[in-house]
Amino acid sequence: MTTWLAACIVLIALGLFPALWVGSRGDAVNRLVGVEIAGAVTVLVLLAFSRAMQQSIYLIVPLVLAVLTVTGTLVYTRLLGPRP
Repeated sequence: MTTWLAACIVLIALGLFPALWVGSRGDAVNRLVGVEIAGAVTVLVLLAFSRAMQQSIYLIVPLVLAVLTVTGTLVYTRLLGPRP
């Protein structure tokens, strides 16, 4: 096991599971924070995984996910806002 794979496991255990827990509990704002943290941690896990596998083609998925996470958050906050 390489250090990059160990970093993936640590990020999943210490970052992704708590973020998913926060994202599934509480009010809408807490869920939004959990989803945003889960998106950021997932991007980091996929970047570390692509480095562990030494395949630059695997960098496409985390880069697209980073853009879509920000876009999804903007759409979600728009839906959370007050209705006119």
